[in-house]
Amino acid sequence: MAPTDETGQSSRQASPFGTTPPGRPPAEGAAGQGVGMPRWLPRAVLLVLGLYAVFQLGTWAFHQLTGLLINILIAFFLALAIEPAVSWMATRGLRRGLAAALVFLAVMIVSAGFITLLGSMLAGQIIKIVEDFPDYLDSVINWVNTHFHTDLKRVDVQEGLLRSDWLRNYVQHSATGVLDVSAQVLGGLFQLLTVALFSFYFAADGPRLRRAICSVLPPARQAEVLRAWEIAVNKTGGYIYSRGLMALISGIAHYILLQILGVPYAPVLGVWVGLVSQFIPTIGTYLAGALPMLIAFTVDPWYALWVLIFVVIYQQFENYMLQPKLTSKTVDIHPAVAFGSVIAGTALLGAVGALIAIPAVATLQAFLGAYVKRYAVTDDPRVHGHRRGEPGRPGLFTRARQVWARRQGVAQDDLDEPGEGSSGSAGGQ
Repeated sequence: MAPTDETGQSSRQASPFGTTPPGRPPAEGAAGQGVGMPRWLPRAVLLVLGLYAVFQLGTWAFHQLTGLLINILIAFFLALAIEPAVSWMATRGLRRGLAAALVFLAVMIVSAGFITLLGSMLAGQIIKIVEDFPDYLDSVINWVNTHFHTDLKRVDVQEGLLRSDWLRNYVQHSATGVLDVSAQVLGGLFQLLTVALFSFYFAADGPRLRRAICSVLPPARQAEVLRAWEIAVNKTGGYIYSRGLMALISGIAHYILLQILGVPYAPVLGVWVGLVSQFIPTIGTYLAGALPMLIAFTVDPWYALWVLIFVVIYQQFENYMLQPKLTSKTVDIHPAVAFGSVIAGTALLGAVGALIAIPAVATLQAFLGAYVKRYAVTDDPRVHGHRRGEPGRPGLFTRARQVWARRQGVAQDDLDEPGEGSSGSAGGQ
């Protein structure tokens, strides 16, 4: 019979080796009641689901507001471009709102005048092309009949065109596409109005906007933000003004050429070439030269060739002579960096990115340049693009220059010897 303690419960027998034998494992029901689901797991699941929902909502909102964000970005850079003019008027006692309104009014008047002149020119040229189309068609038919020994007539060609399925389908698609074009025009006007309003507010309330941004930052960060803002204003304004000056020079040069050739609408075409070639990167030059070439072709086909040659030559002069001098102090970036930034901006934001890529990269380069420590460059031939030669042995071109200098010295001595002798003999006499 097992021994019992005072409470009447049987006590465990001691092991002969002085250790207590292990007890029985707990029942499965007791183990299931003791181990439950952690308390943090439901909260973690809810947190993950909430973050995923917020991410999806943010992604959807970003895609829906992409157009608005791009318009705000354009308006911001436009406000930076006109900031120097608005600040110049404000420092002379004019209110910033009125100064910004005057700048925008001047831009709108110039743009409306240019669009009106360009539209009238294009309408006149289209009417002229339509009126002269029978003559062009007769000349083409005569050329085909002469070279290919055919017997085509203009009446047959016109009837074939009018009865063709291609023309019928084109008219049907054009009729259905009128509504799409109208919607695009209205959308473009709305975008233009949105950009103009945001640009006006950014330019008129520039100081208030800077104070609002700096009010949520510590003093050290405020100085950096204001410095970055100032750099952006200088670079963007300098870029726009330098482009405007190059557009003026380009427009005058092409106007003179078109006036000499007798091409109609030479002033409007000069303004077209200047603006398009300067404010549309990469392909602006080709777009700008296409319209003068087309109108010059209606006057004389050889005139179109002369316009093409002049556009190519002037582009080289502008790239290697004019542009480096005008943009050296405003947008001082390497041509390869500028080209790469335009490509990257086009890939990210399309035509808008191509327009703002260069001032944005110039601003970033100037801002980061203040935080990059620079050292004096060692005087090594490899720095200047020369290979390190053997010690004590000059290079090939150096030796050639030395030989040429010695020969020139010998020739000069040969020329000086008779004069010296004659003068000496004369002195002796």
